[in-house]
Amino acid sequence: MSIKDQLHIMVVDDMSTSRGLIVQALESMGIRNIHHAADGTDALAKIARRPVHLVLSDFNMPGIDGLELLRNLRGNAPTRGVGFVLITGRADKSIIDRGKDLGMNNFIRKPFTPVELKACLEAVVGRF
Repeated sequence: MSIKDQLHIMVVDDMSTSRGLIVQALESMGIRNIHHAADGTDALAKIARRPVHLVLSDFNMPGIDGLELLRNLRGNAPTRGVGFVLITGRADKSIIDRGKDLGMNNFIRKPFTPVELKACLEAVVGRF
């Protein structure tokens, strides 16, 4: 069984269109265990009920933004080791540096192609 068959991914974005595009790209890669949340609060609740291996989170969301979600995940023993990829249209050095300080595994700039997303994910979890 390949890694993409075992991998559980949580997609977090407050824009349903963006969530849909990311899910579609993941499905085109053969990833089937995809969960999604509309914001950081929803993501934390869902991850507490059903753990995931990797979180793909938008940076700019109301309430708990992507970096605050990452901080929460890293501060909780059961989720400390979850892979985390930040998705942002504003890849400012300060945002990326904060993400790295919090333990972000990788980031990707919007807009991105499915090929770029696959490379980003494989840098975190290995080739699939």
